[in-house]
Amino acid sequence: MGRRVGISMWSPGPKRSGHSSKPPRGPARSLRPGARAKGCQTQATHFQLRTEIPFSPAFSGSSRGNPSPFPLGSSPFSFLPPGGDPRGWGWGAARRVPEAPGGRRWPSGAVRVGEGGWVGGGESGNFETRPSVTSRRRHGLASLLGPCRVARPRRLERDPGYPDLRAIGTAEDMSAGMGGFWPEPWLPRSLGSPGLALAAALLLLVLCLSAQRTRRRGEPPLIKGWLPYFGQALKLQKDPLGFMTSIQKQYGDIFTLLLGGKYITFILDPFHYTSVAKNQKLSFQIFTSKFLKRVFSIKKMTTDSDLIDEIHSTYRFLQGKHLDILMESTMQNLKQVFEPHLLKTTSWSTERLLSFCNSVIFEMTFTTIYGNILANDKKTFITELKDDFLKFDEKFTRLASGIPIELLGNIKSVRTKLIKDLTIESLAKLQGLSEVVQRRNDILEKYYTPKDPEIGAHHLGLLWASVTNTVPTMFWAMYYLLRHPKAMAALRDEIDHLLQSTGQKKGPGFSIHLTREQLDSLVYLESTVLEVLRLCSFSGIFRFVQEDLTLHLESQDCCLRKGDFVVIFPPILHHDPEIFEAPDEFRFDRFTENGKKKTAFFKRGKKLKYYHLPFGLGVSKCPGRFLAMVEIKQLLVVLLTYFDLEIIDNKPLELNYSRFLFGIPYPDSDVSFRYKIKS
Repeated sequence: MGRRVGISMWSPGPKRSGHSSKPPRGPARSLRPGARAKGCQTQATHFQLRTEIPFSPAFSGSSRGNPSPFPLGSSPFSFLPPGGDPRGWGWGAARRVPEAPGGRRWPSGAVRVGEGGWVGGGESGNFETRPSVTSRRRHGLASLLGPCRVARPRRLERDPGYPDLRAIGTAEDMSAGMGGFWPEPWLPRSLGSPGLALAAALLLLVLCLSAQRTRRRGEPPLIKGWLPYFGQALKLQKDPLGFMTSIQKQYGDIFTLLLGGKYITFILDPFHYTSVAKNQKLSFQIFTSKFLKRVFSIKKMTTDSDLIDEIHSTYRFLQGKHLDILMESTMQNLKQVFEPHLLKTTSWSTERLLSFCNSVIFEMTFTTIYGNILANDKKTFITELKDDFLKFDEKFTRLASGIPIELLGNIKSVRTKLIKDLTIESLAKLQGLSEVVQRRNDILEKYYTPKDPEIGAHHLGLLWASVTNTVPTMFWAMYYLLRHPKAMAALRDEIDHLLQSTGQKKGPGFSIHLTREQLDSLVYLESTVLEVLRLCSFSGIFRFVQEDLTLHLESQDCCLRKGDFVVIFPPILHHDPEIFEAPDEFRFDRFTENGKKKTAFFKRGKKLKYYHLPFGLGVSKCPGRFLAMVEIKQLLVVLLTYFDLEIIDNKPLELNYSRFLFGIPYPDSDVSFRYKIKS
């Protein structure tokens, strides 16, 4: 139960002759009713905030609890403006209300102004109007706080028993007076203002004071860092591999990090992965349900296990014979993308590589899964949908981390538009829905009304999962091939040999036709894609700890705490020099041996069961991994068969770790390349 706290802010009005803009000083004087206190240049200069915060005895300064760590009249809620000049913002203090002489209480919201009297207050409430935009701009902190209410004194009176305090609030009068507010409805209204930073600072302070954790016996080493709440998050995002490697050397293969208010235990030894994957008390579904609700606004899957089971049953349409059908559709869609434009390009054309991959992968994937648009405005629809999708995807990690969507600009409206474009009514306008989409629609209609927007949210989730990691994987594959001509030549030779052996000749049209078995026989092509995933994948394999438990590992037992997360971090495995020689180098043939696919990799002299995990592990393994691999291979076959390709900006690129733990990072910048039809 929080205690109500009043915070009053003084801000000087426009300076006039004979008036001082300094903070109010001196003893209280008697003022006649209706008078304005000296130094109060405008009625829109005195602001009072009321909110309710978690207030512990140690924080309140109550004699019934621990002593307050802050001196009376000065709390962590006191503020100074940039530069530290108190005349810019005034004072704000949050404190318990003292008893007045004679057992009386101070009037609600009493605020000291000018050189005499008290304005505002009273149980009836005297705060009615909002300041204008001009007023808020003029009065310092008021402009940061969004729609604060302004104190308009109806009555000024003298009471010699009132102490000279800068801010007084009451424990009773939350709704009276100015009108109290909770942070949740207030934050969206101050969207885009520095008030967001102020509110975040307040929340951060409360979390820091309340979140005290020490290592228990049997638990992994606990590494919180010096930065409260965020812990090690900033270091980890700056250089994930370097940071994790240094922590591993210092603490071993199991340790717990504080990251953004969450305690996450990392498991780095590949021989421990099976114990994590098979433990029934480590839940992937709880993590997934929270993720879907935060990012896509899919709420029903947090409570309906039958819906979850039926949705999972549709994943069989992404493999086996169903994958063959999708593969045929993919090749036809590639033909539609390339033949009308690119196959007529006899002279060099220049493109930005990431933009090129975004356009081709999005159109190819969308039309393969959701079908084609019959109308003449197909290109316009695809382009607008792609642009909205990229805007949404740009904020993905912030949504996934739990930041309210209202605080992310226009992303809520973008997501709403995407969901509307993917409702059953909208999808009915498309021709050639894949089996997986048809089956999902049948299931969703059982659990939702036909116009429920959550149906579109489910399809947005499917589209996002199909596109978001395929694009950067394709980018890095092309980037490394363009920078390694020998690797590109080896792949061209392998593809040409397959086409010749199957009687397919490269003619002026788009005539390639490969079965899944033929595509899988291109071992150097597959090795190239696997090597790109090894180098660039920075996803984590998450599990939620449902109850306190002891994890029995090969080398030790490990106690885990309820509410924490356990994460397998494959990049450490992928960059282990004991497993992969020269792990930071791109070697297109790393996963081949004697012309065949290589599957034997060793650590500490023992063969590894898991040596390559870009798609997850166990129940969390990506169900669309087969389709993603097929799409990337097919696109590379088409480009290497029909086009000459050259990189223009032959510069080294770095990974952008903003999507750390959530898939394949994008590059930190784009590069230009050029292409033309082969003669």
